[in-house]
Amino acid sequence: MTPEWRKRGLSPLSATRGRTGRRANLVVYGVALVVVALTLGPVLYAVLGGFRTNGQLAANPVSLPNPWVVDNYANVLTSGMFWRYALNSTMIAVITTAVVVVLGVMAAYPLARYRFRGRELLFSVFTLGLMFPIAVAIVPLFLMVRDLQLVNTFWGVALPQAAFALPVTIVILRPFLMAFPTELEEAALIDGTTRVGFFWRILLPLSTPGLVTVGVLAFVGSWNAYLLPLLVLNQPTAKTLPLGVADFSTEHAVDTAGVLAFTTVAMIPALVFFLAMQKHIVNGLQGAVKG
Repeated sequence: MTPEWRKRGLSPLSATRGRTGRRANLVVYGVALVVVALTLGPVLYAVLGGFRTNGQLAANPVSLPNPWVVDNYANVLTSGMFWRYALNSTMIAVITTAVVVVLGVMAAYPLARYRFRGRELLFSVFTLGLMFPIAVAIVPLFLMVRDLQLVNTFWGVALPQAAFALPVTIVILRPFLMAFPTELEEAALIDGTTRVGFFWRILLPLSTPGLVTVGVLAFVGSWNAYLLPLLVLNQPTAKTLPLGVADFSTEHAVDTAGVLAFTTVAMIPALVFFLAMQKHIVNGLQGAVKG
Protein backbone atom coordinates (compact mmCIF):
# COMPACT_ATOMS: atom_id res chain seq x y z
CA MET A 1 0.00 0.00 0.00
CA THR A 2 1.34 3.43 -1.02
CA PRO A 3 1.83 5.84 1.92
CA GLU A 4 -0.33 8.94 1.99
CA TRP A 5 2.67 11.27 1.83
CA ARG A 6 3.88 9.58 -1.36
CA LYS A 7 0.44 9.98 -2.98
CA ARG A 8 0.64 13.71 -2.29
CA GLY A 9 4.12 13.95 -3.74
CA LEU A 10 5.74 14.90 -0.42
CA SER A 11 9.07 13.85 0.96
CA PRO A 12 9.25 11.90 4.25
CA LEU A 13 10.67 14.98 6.01
CA SER A 14 7.85 17.21 4.73
CA ALA A 15 5.27 14.66 5.80
CA THR A 16 6.79 14.48 9.30
CA ARG A 17 6.83 18.27 9.59
CA GLY A 18 3.20 18.39 8.47
CA ARG A 19 2.10 15.94 11.15
CA THR A 20 4.10 17.82 13.80
CA GLY A 21 2.52 21.11 12.74
CA ARG A 22 -0.98 19.64 12.94
CA ARG A 23 -0.31 18.29 16.42
CA ALA A 24 1.01 21.68 17.49
CA ASN A 25 -2.11 23.37 16.14
CA LEU A 26 -4.33 20.93 18.00
CA VAL A 27 -2.47 21.70 21.23
CA VAL A 28 -2.82 25.45 20.66
CA TYR A 29 -6.53 25.14 19.89
CA GLY A 30 -7.04 22.92 22.92
CA VAL A 31 -5.32 25.40 25.24
CA ALA A 32 -7.32 28.26 23.70
CA LEU A 33 -10.60 26.40 24.28
CA VAL A 34 -9.66 25.79 27.92
CA VAL A 35 -8.84 29.48 28.42
CA VAL A 36 -12.10 30.53 26.75
CA ALA A 37 -14.07 28.10 28.91
CA LEU A 38 -12.43 29.37 32.10
CA THR A 39 -13.07 32.97 31.06
CA LEU A 40 -16.65 32.65 29.86
CA GLY A 41 -17.73 30.00 32.37
CA PRO A 42 -18.40 32.40 35.29
CA VAL A 43 -20.07 34.90 32.96
CA LEU A 44 -22.43 32.30 31.49
CA TYR A 45 -23.19 30.99 34.97
CA ALA A 46 -24.15 34.49 36.14
CA VAL A 47 -26.28 35.15 33.04
CA LEU A 48 -28.15 31.84 33.27
CA GLY A 49 -28.40 32.07 37.06
CA GLY A 50 -30.35 35.30 36.68
CA PHE A 51 -33.04 33.35 34.80
CA ARG A 52 -33.47 30.89 37.68
CA THR A 53 -35.08 30.99 41.08
CA ASN A 54 -33.27 30.57 44.36
CA GLY A 55 -34.93 27.19 44.73
CA GLN A 56 -33.51 26.02 41.40
CA LEU A 57 -30.04 27.23 42.35
CA ALA A 58 -30.22 25.43 45.68
CA ALA A 59 -31.50 22.18 44.16
CA ASN A 60 -29.05 22.06 41.22
CA PRO A 61 -26.52 24.92 41.00
CA VAL A 62 -25.19 24.04 37.52
CA SER A 63 -28.29 23.10 35.54
CA LEU A 64 -30.11 25.16 32.95
CA PRO A 65 -33.15 27.24 33.98
CA ASN A 66 -36.29 25.13 34.11
CA PRO A 67 -38.53 27.03 33.80
CA TRP A 68 -36.94 30.26 32.65
CA VAL A 69 -37.71 33.17 34.99
CA VAL A 70 -37.42 36.82 33.90
CA ASP A 71 -38.55 38.42 37.16
CA ASN A 72 -34.98 38.89 38.42
CA TYR A 73 -33.92 40.90 35.39
CA ALA A 74 -37.22 42.79 35.34
CA ASN A 75 -36.73 43.84 38.95
CA VAL A 76 -33.24 45.14 38.16
CA LEU A 77 -34.27 47.06 35.05
CA THR A 78 -37.22 48.69 36.84
CA SER A 79 -35.12 49.71 39.84
CA GLY A 80 -34.49 53.43 40.10
CA MET A 81 -31.29 52.96 42.07
CA PHE A 82 -29.79 50.77 39.33
CA TRP A 83 -30.22 53.50 36.75
CA ARG A 84 -28.88 56.06 39.21
CA TYR A 85 -25.75 53.95 39.69
CA ALA A 86 -25.42 53.52 35.93
CA LEU A 87 -25.75 57.27 35.32
CA ASN A 88 -23.09 58.02 37.92
CA SER A 89 -20.71 55.49 36.40
CA THR A 90 -21.33 56.89 32.94
CA MET A 91 -20.68 60.48 33.99
CA ILE A 92 -17.45 59.60 35.80
CA ALA A 93 -16.26 57.41 32.91
CA VAL A 94 -16.99 60.12 30.33
CA ILE A 95 -15.12 62.78 32.35
CA THR A 96 -12.18 60.42 32.91
CA THR A 97 -12.04 59.48 29.23
CA ALA A 98 -12.18 63.10 28.05
CA VAL A 99 -9.39 64.19 30.41
CA VAL A 100 -7.23 61.18 29.52
CA VAL A 101 -7.59 61.60 25.76
CA VAL A 102 -7.09 65.39 25.70
CA LEU A 103 -4.16 65.55 28.11
CA GLY A 104 -2.66 62.28 26.85
CA VAL A 105 -2.43 63.34 23.22
CA MET A 106 -1.18 66.82 24.19
CA ALA A 107 1.61 65.25 26.26
CA ALA A 108 2.45 62.55 23.72
CA TYR A 109 2.70 64.99 20.80
CA PRO A 110 5.84 66.89 21.93
CA LEU A 111 7.39 63.66 23.20
CA ALA A 112 6.88 62.13 19.76
CA ARG A 113 7.45 65.01 17.31
CA TYR A 114 9.75 67.48 19.12
CA ARG A 115 13.45 66.98 19.80
CA PHE A 116 14.69 68.57 22.99
CA ARG A 117 17.13 67.76 25.76
CA GLY A 118 15.69 65.39 28.35
CA ARG A 119 12.92 64.08 26.09
CA GLU A 120 13.68 60.42 26.71
CA LEU A 121 14.15 61.04 30.42
CA LEU A 122 10.76 62.69 30.62
CA PHE A 123 9.20 59.81 28.73
CA SER A 124 10.85 57.40 31.18
CA VAL A 125 9.14 59.24 34.04
CA PHE A 126 5.77 58.57 32.45
CA THR A 127 6.77 54.96 31.82
CA LEU A 128 7.60 54.53 35.50
CA GLY A 129 4.02 55.48 36.24
CA LEU A 130 2.97 52.08 34.90
CA MET A 131 4.61 50.48 37.95
CA PHE A 132 2.41 52.26 40.49
CA PRO A 133 -1.23 51.20 40.64
CA ILE A 134 -3.80 53.50 42.14
CA ALA A 135 -4.06 51.29 45.25
CA VAL A 136 -0.51 52.27 46.25
CA ALA A 137 -1.43 55.94 46.64
CA ILE A 138 -5.04 55.53 47.69
CA VAL A 139 -4.62 57.14 51.14
CA PRO A 140 -2.75 60.28 49.93
CA LEU A 141 -5.25 60.55 47.08
CA PHE A 142 -8.19 60.48 49.47
CA LEU A 143 -6.59 63.12 51.69
CA MET A 144 -5.93 65.33 48.68
CA VAL A 145 -9.48 64.89 47.39
CA ARG A 146 -10.82 65.71 50.85
CA ASP A 147 -8.68 68.85 51.15
CA LEU A 148 -9.90 70.00 47.73
CA GLN A 149 -13.49 69.43 48.85
CA LEU A 150 -14.16 66.98 46.03
CA VAL A 151 -15.60 64.20 48.19
CA ASN A 152 -18.93 62.87 46.83
CA THR A 153 -18.31 64.56 43.48
CA PHE A 154 -17.64 63.09 40.06
CA TRP A 155 -14.44 65.11 39.69
CA GLY A 156 -13.05 63.65 42.91
CA VAL A 157 -13.04 60.22 41.26
CA ALA A 158 -12.45 61.16 37.63
CA LEU A 159 -9.33 63.31 38.07
CA PRO A 160 -7.26 60.75 40.04
CA GLN A 161 -8.35 57.99 37.66
CA ALA A 162 -7.28 60.11 34.70
CA ALA A 163 -3.92 60.84 36.32
CA PHE A 164 -3.17 57.15 36.77
CA ALA A 165 -4.39 56.36 33.24
CA LEU A 166 -2.11 58.93 31.59
CA PRO A 167 1.10 56.80 31.65
CA VAL A 168 -0.37 53.96 29.60
CA THR A 169 -2.06 56.52 27.34
CA ILE A 170 1.23 58.27 26.58
CA VAL A 171 3.06 54.97 26.12
CA ILE A 172 0.49 53.94 23.49
CA LEU A 173 0.13 57.29 21.71
CA ARG A 174 3.80 58.27 21.48
CA PRO A 175 4.92 55.54 19.05
CA PHE A 176 1.64 55.97 17.18
CA LEU A 177 2.38 59.67 16.60
CA MET A 178 6.02 58.97 15.80
CA ALA A 179 4.97 56.68 12.95
CA PHE A 180 3.72 59.58 10.82
CA PRO A 181 6.40 60.58 8.29
CA THR A 182 8.25 63.82 8.86
CA GLU A 183 7.66 64.71 5.20
CA LEU A 184 3.98 65.17 6.01
CA GLU A 185 4.79 67.72 8.68
CA GLU A 186 7.38 69.48 6.53
CA ALA A 187 4.90 69.81 3.66
CA ALA A 188 2.32 71.29 6.01
CA LEU A 189 4.85 73.78 7.40
CA ILE A 190 5.88 74.82 3.88
CA ASP A 191 2.20 75.50 3.10
CA GLY A 192 2.11 77.92 6.01
CA THR A 193 0.65 75.71 8.74
CA THR A 194 2.10 76.13 12.20
CA ARG A 195 3.04 73.19 14.39
CA VAL A 196 -0.11 73.75 16.44
CA GLY A 197 -2.16 73.88 13.25
CA PHE A 198 -0.53 70.67 12.05
CA PHE A 199 -1.42 69.07 15.36
CA TRP A 200 -5.10 70.08 15.29
CA ARG A 201 -5.87 69.88 11.57
CA ILE A 202 -3.79 66.94 10.36
CA LEU A 203 -2.35 64.85 13.17
CA LEU A 204 -5.46 64.52 15.34
CA PRO A 205 -7.76 63.29 12.52
CA LEU A 206 -5.13 60.75 11.45
CA SER A 207 -4.68 59.61 15.05
CA THR A 208 -8.30 58.58 15.52
CA PRO A 209 -7.53 54.82 15.95
CA GLY A 210 -5.00 55.53 18.69
CA LEU A 211 -7.30 58.01 20.43
CA VAL A 212 -10.18 55.55 20.33
CA THR A 213 -7.94 52.86 21.79
CA VAL A 214 -6.82 54.87 24.81
CA GLY A 215 -10.34 56.25 25.21
CA VAL A 216 -11.91 52.80 25.38
CA LEU A 217 -9.28 51.59 27.84
CA ALA A 218 -9.86 54.63 30.06
CA PHE A 219 -13.65 54.27 29.88
CA VAL A 220 -13.69 50.59 30.74
CA GLY A 221 -11.13 51.07 33.51
CA SER A 222 -13.20 53.86 35.04
CA TRP A 223 -16.42 51.88 34.70
CA ASN A 224 -14.94 48.92 36.58
CA ALA A 225 -13.14 50.99 39.25
CA TYR A 226 -14.06 50.12 42.82
CA LEU A 227 -11.48 51.16 45.41
CA LEU A 228 -11.30 54.91 44.75
CA PRO A 229 -15.08 55.40 44.39
CA LEU A 230 -15.52 53.37 47.59
CA LEU A 231 -13.49 55.93 49.55
CA VAL A 232 -14.59 59.12 47.79
CA LEU A 233 -18.30 58.49 47.22
CA ASN A 234 -20.12 58.08 50.53
CA GLN A 235 -23.61 59.25 49.65
CA PRO A 236 -25.93 56.52 48.28
CA THR A 237 -27.05 58.72 45.38
CA ALA A 238 -23.44 59.35 44.31
CA LYS A 239 -22.26 55.74 44.17
CA THR A 240 -21.19 54.02 40.97
CA LEU A 241 -22.40 50.73 39.55
CA PRO A 242 -19.64 48.52 41.06
CA LEU A 243 -20.46 49.98 44.48
CA GLY A 244 -24.13 49.40 43.78
CA VAL A 245 -23.43 45.75 42.99
CA ALA A 246 -21.59 45.36 46.29
CA ASP A 247 -24.40 47.05 48.23
CA PHE A 248 -27.06 44.99 46.49
CA SER A 249 -25.13 41.78 47.18
CA THR A 250 -24.90 42.70 50.87
CA GLU A 251 -28.54 43.73 51.26
CA HIS A 252 -29.89 40.75 49.30
CA ALA A 253 -27.39 38.09 50.32
CA VAL A 254 -30.10 35.41 50.46
CA ASP A 255 -31.40 36.33 47.00
CA THR A 256 -28.65 34.66 44.97
CA ALA A 257 -30.59 34.73 41.70
CA GLY A 258 -31.30 38.45 42.10
CA VAL A 259 -27.64 39.17 42.80
CA LEU A 260 -26.60 37.25 39.67
CA ALA A 261 -29.11 39.20 37.58
CA PHE A 262 -27.95 42.55 39.00
CA THR A 263 -24.31 41.64 38.36
CA THR A 264 -25.03 40.53 34.80
CA VAL A 265 -26.89 43.70 33.87
CA ALA A 266 -24.16 45.82 35.47
CA MET A 267 -21.41 44.33 33.30
CA ILE A 268 -23.34 44.49 30.01
CA PRO A 269 -22.69 48.19 29.11
CA ALA A 270 -18.91 47.97 29.43
CA LEU A 271 -18.86 44.61 27.64
CA VAL A 272 -20.96 45.84 24.71
CA PHE A 273 -18.93 49.06 24.47
CA PHE A 274 -15.65 47.14 24.48
CA LEU A 275 -16.83 44.65 21.83
CA ALA A 276 -18.17 47.45 19.63
CA MET A 277 -14.81 49.22 19.74
CA GLN A 278 -12.70 46.08 19.45
CA LYS A 279 -11.69 46.71 15.83
CA HIS A 280 -10.57 50.26 16.61
CA ILE A 281 -8.58 49.04 19.61
CA VAL A 282 -6.70 46.51 17.48
CA ASN A 283 -5.96 49.13 14.81
CA GLY A 284 -4.70 51.56 17.43
CA LEU A 285 -2.42 49.02 19.09
CA GLN A 286 -1.07 47.91 15.71
CA GLY A 287 -0.21 51.51 14.93
CA ALA A 288 1.55 51.84 18.27
CA VAL A 289 3.58 48.68 17.66
CA LYS A 290 4.57 49.75 14.15
CA GLY A 291 5.67 53.10 15.51
